[in-house]
Amino acid sequence: MKVATKAYGLVDVDERQRISFSQGLFGFESCRDYVLLDAEKEPFYWLQSLDSAETAFILINPFLFRPDYEVNISNEELSDIGIKGPEEALIFAIVTIPADGSPMTANLQGPVVINRDTRAARQVILADSRWKTRHDILAEISAAKTRQPC
Repeated sequence: MKVATKAYGLVDVDERQRISFSQGLFGFESCRDYVLLDAEKEPFYWLQSLDSAETAFILINPFLFRPDYEVNISNEELSDIGIKGPEEALIFAIVTIPADGSPMTANLQGPVVINRDTRAARQVILADSRWKTRHDILAEISAAKTRQPC
């Protein structure tokens, strides 16, 4: 299918890249259908709305910069998108890149959870006080390197 994207203009996208949110993302509840695209720069992805070409989010796998990240999600929230076990889930954090040159951050308090098989998704809010809405990605990567044994 052809999709109008914020980052790349009109692109061909495989139907298997389609992601459906039954409740939308927080603040974007009316946009429920998206596609997941590889970004030009690894390790990022684009979550592009099919409802609005101007609505797109940059995502990252949070375990890349926070290996200690723990996602405690209720069974009710997981069953809402058909997930029975952790191996069935893809977890992403939404990235913010400020225009003013401030550090790039990731929202670890509100991860995006996607069912690998059905591509049903939802954004959840974690109650764990360790996870904030703005984690400095580069600082976290540096800290993770210093925590790892030689």
